[in-house]
Amino acid sequence: MAEARPAKAVVIGGGIAGLSAANRLRELAIERRLPLAIELYESGERLGGALETVRRGEFVIETGADSILAEKPAALKLAERIGLGAEITGTDQRYRKTFVVRNGRLLEIPEGFSLLAPSRMGPVMRSPLFSPLGKLRIALEPWIPRRRGGGDESLAAFVRRRLGDETLTRVAQALAGGIYTADPELLSIAATLPRFVEMERKYGSVMRGLRAAARARDTAARGESGARWSLFVSFRAGVGRLVEALAARLADSIQMGRAVASILPDRESLERSRRWRLRFADGGETVADAVVIAAPAYAAARATGEAFPALSAKLALIEYASAAVVNLAYHTDDFPHAPAGFGFVAPAIERRKIIAGSFTSLKYPGRAPAGMLLVRAFIGGALNRELMALTDAEMVAAARDEFRDLLGVTAEPTLTLVRRWPNSMPQYAVGHLDRVAEIEKLTGQIPGLELAGAYLRGVGIPDCVASGERAAEAIAAFFVRNVSAGAAGDASR
Repeated sequence: MAEARPAKAVVIGGGIAGLSAANRLRELAIERRLPLAIELYESGERLGGALETVRRGEFVIETGADSILAEKPAALKLAERIGLGAEITGTDQRYRKTFVVRNGRLLEIPEGFSLLAPSRMGPVMRSPLFSPLGKLRIALEPWIPRRRGGGDESLAAFVRRRLGDETLTRVAQALAGGIYTADPELLSIAATLPRFVEMERKYGSVMRGLRAAARARDTAARGESGARWSLFVSFRAGVGRLVEALAARLADSIQMGRAVASILPDRESLERSRRWRLRFADGGETVADAVVIAAPAYAAARATGEAFPALSAKLALIEYASAAVVNLAYHTDDFPHAPAGFGFVAPAIERRKIIAGSFTSLKYPGRAPAGMLLVRAFIGGALNRELMALTDAEMVAAARDEFRDLLGVTAEPTLTLVRRWPNSMPQYAVGHLDRVAEIEKLTGQIPGLELAGAYLRGVGIPDCVASGERAAEAIAAFFVRNVSAGAAGDASR
C-alpha cells in the first residue's frame, strides 16, 4: 500500500496575518492529526509587513507599528502560546499623556477624552484646547437626538453631528488620522470605531456611553486578580519579537522572494483533490490543496483576477494610503523642556509637515540608553500624499523642523532612520463592511481558498493575528471535510 500523500496548504504573504495563519495551521495539524505540509511564500526580502524592529546598540527602534492593543486578545494569546509571555511589557504609566498641536503649541488632550468624545466635561472646560463655543457644543452632546435609520456614515459626519466641527478639526481628525492615516470625510465610522455607533444607539449619547463603559471597567477591575496590562503593550525587545518568534517556528516552511502572480484551479487534479496551481512572477509553478491569501487587497486582486474576476473586482475597490516613519535620537538635555507624554498628533488644520510624533523611549522602557531620548515622526497619509515624494534627507529635515518648532530641540540627532511604507494602510471608506461582506460571500463559494489581512476587519496587530487564525481554522475544517478522505483514497490505490 502506498504511503498517504500529505495535503498541502499554501499561505501567500509573510506579514503578521500570513505568519499567524501558517502558525495556526501547524498547530491545528498537530491537534487534529492532519497529514499537512505548509508552505509560506513572501514576495519581499523580509517578513513582518509593517512590523519591523531595528536594534542599534542599546536603541530598540520601531519603524512601523509599536504597540499591541491589550483589550483585543488574539495577539497576546498567540504570544503566550509561542513562549513570549514573559517578554510582554506595558507602557510607562508615568507618561500616559497625549498632546495635540494647536496654534503651534502642544496642549494636553483633556483627561477622559476617548478619540472622539469626553466622558467628563470638567477637564474639557478647563482645557485651552477648545474655544468657549466649542466647549458649549460638546456639552450639548447628551441632548443631541440619536440618528434615525441605518446605513454607514463617515467619521467626520458622525463627529460633526454629535459633537460639532471644532471637535472634529481639533482632535478627532488628528487622532483617527494617526491610527488610519485616513481622510475622516471618507472614513467609515462603522468599520473603524463601531463602539461609538453602538453607544449612540444604546444610550442616545456617546458621552453617556463612555461613562457607562468607565463604570463597567471599574467594576470589572475590582473583581480581577493577577496582573493587569496597560491599554497598549509590546515586547521588551520590540514588536518585531513576534515576527522573529513566528519565523523561527516556521523556518522550514518559508520561501522568500517568491511573488505569486496568479492562482488557478488545477483542472488536471481538481476532481480528485481540489488542488490549486500557483504561478510565480519568476515563471515557476507549484500546486496546493488549499490557499490562504494574506497579501494586501491589491495583490490578492491581481492573483485572483484570471480565475475569479468578480472577487478580484471587489478586492480592487479597497484603496490604500502610504506613510513614512522617521526615527530620531537625541540627548535628553537637548530639549529645553523634556517631553512628558507618549506623543502628540497634529491636526490637518495646523498644516504641519508631520501628522504625529511619539516619544518612543518614554512610552516603553528600554528603548534607548540612559540620557538619550528616542522619538519618531509620521509623514504622509491620505491627507498629505504629496509629502511621500520627499527624499529621505528631506523627511529627516521635515521631522527635525517640527520637533524644533514644537519642542525647541535644535541639536543634531545622534541617529536617524527613515522607513517608507508605500500602499500599506487600507482605507476603510464608508460602506467598507458591506464590501467586506461581499468579498467574504464570494470567497465562501470557493472551497479551499481563504483571505486574511488588515484590509478586512481591522488594521491593528491583534486584528491581523485574528484574521490569519480565522483563515487557518477555515482551511483546517476544509481539510477535515475533504482532503483527508482524498488522501486516504490515494493511499488505497
